[in-house]
Amino acid sequence: MTTSRDRGLAEALADARDLPDGEARYAELERIAGQADATGDPATALAARFALVEAYLHHGQRWRLLEPVRRCLAAVDRMPGLLDARPGDAEALRRHQRQAVEAFLGTPRVGLDQARSLLDDLAARLGPDAEPVAELRCRIADHLGDEPTARREYDRWRDGGSGPARPTPRRDPDQSYDQPGPTPRRDPEQTAGGPDPAGGCPGCAPARRAELLAGWGEPAAALDALRPVLDGGLRCTDQPERALAVALLPWLRTGEPDRAARAHVRAYRRHRRERTAFPQLAAHLRFCALGGHLDRGLDILAEQLPRLDHPYDDLSTMEFAAAGALLCALAAETGRSDRRLHRPGHGARPAAEVEVVRLGAELLALATELAGSFDARNGTGHQSGRIASWLAERPVAEPVPLPADDTPDEWPADDPTTRPAEPAADEPAPLSLALVTAALDRRGDGYATEPDGTVVGRWGEAVIQFRRLGGRGEILHARVVAARRLPAARLAEAYAFCNAWNHDRLLPKAYVHEPTEGELLLAGDVTTDLAHGVAPAQLDVLIDATVATGVSYAAAATALP
Repeated sequence: MTTSRDRGLAEALADARDLPDGEARYAELERIAGQADATGDPATALAARFALVEAYLHHGQRWRLLEPVRRCLAAVDRMPGLLDARPGDAEALRRHQRQAVEAFLGTPRVGLDQARSLLDDLAARLGPDAEPVAELRCRIADHLGDEPTARREYDRWRDGGSGPARPTPRRDPDQSYDQPGPTPRRDPEQTAGGPDPAGGCPGCAPARRAELLAGWGEPAAALDALRPVLDGGLRCTDQPERALAVALLPWLRTGEPDRAARAHVRAYRRHRRERTAFPQLAAHLRFCALGGHLDRGLDILAEQLPRLDHPYDDLSTMEFAAAGALLCALAAETGRSDRRLHRPGHGARPAAEVEVVRLGAELLALATELAGSFDARNGTGHQSGRIASWLAERPVAEPVPLPADDTPDEWPADDPTTRPAEPAADEPAPLSLALVTAALDRRGDGYATEPDGTVVGRWGEAVIQFRRLGGRGEILHARVVAARRLPAARLAEAYAFCNAWNHDRLLPKAYVHEPTEGELLLAGDVTTDLAHGVAPAQLDVLIDATVATGVSYAAAATALP
């Protein structure tokens, strides 16, 4: 039975989801979750925290995941039936638990004990021998500089653990979260339906393994680990470009600079603008530094410096700064010390043309500071030592000609990195920009593709944007904007219109936005999680529905007096 109190919290949650991205939205979701806890409404508390986790993930705040994920897990342990009416959320919670553990690797703001506690809890749920547990233990050990433990866990991860992942046990409601749960029973059918959501993207696993092997000084083994992707056997939304970036230095070190050059040009064409690809930029800078392409490296550094002011996480910032410092040092050593790079202003820092030597010193200071923060948290000196080893490197290969940046995306037929053929109409594939534009082409629609991969078109009185969200670009997000605008004085009427639409219609989810003073924008969202892929025929249906409902929404807005 739904009470008036439940309706009040539910309405507040719906309003919070419509708030602009940022601290105000986070604070309101936290307030609603806390109020729901206090009033004995666990379902709303869980929904608010799921919304909070998703907001953090979509906007680069992974370090804040631990507490809401911990509270969600504790709530489900106390009341396992909470997820009965939320199909898919049990898998999402397992995925979020992994992401919360991984946040430790990206920032020193997450404590080591916090990450280990959450990982121990995951091990209690899946079993201590589960593959996701072995992977996370391996990566944490490597981050701390404990290579023997990392290699031991790597072997268990590579071999799939000693048994299948196990079902989530139900805890005693009176048991505290930090106490280990009961030992789960083995269930040989647990993972028969597909990969465990706590295991991360299967298509990216080879790249994660290769990064470790390359860091341990085994470039040939790293390339072998990447072979499933480079041969086209594994696909996901990040591949093959992520694998190509990981392969750059191993190819240089094993005497294949031509292949590294082609891989760099192809992968950077995508990575140069994708926000989630920021962690790959250090590999491109190091390739340019160690492969003798210093001028191109300085061009890339200048192009990407603005992203350093809005970083993806602390680890990728440290690595980007260290790679940039190495590049600047080598440029100075080879007579380029008088070159200046434009650095836009940010905060109190004015825009300036910065000399290579000065910029290198600033980047070195940033990398050293972040490495020190990681080491202080970890109680080791490993990250500082790793950055020092990067800065001591010198070119390992003579420069080779680079393909033109506008070279067609296809590789030679005998190259193992050639893209697989486009999927058949009923064959699921990872969501991609190409799939979205192909669906619009089949409709015969006109559209434009923006530099960040957003696809924009106009249908009647509706402007619709399609873009990919999520850590792997697996979420199709469509934003509908009605051409009709309303004056700010009609705010109450605009809210009433959106509320009525949301009450009567499923799509799109309508809301009011105030982009400028004196004018209200009527917009709507359609979001579809395609983590398991989408067939072209299915995507046709999704886009048809989005366009049809978006046109209806814009027409209704136009009909307002």
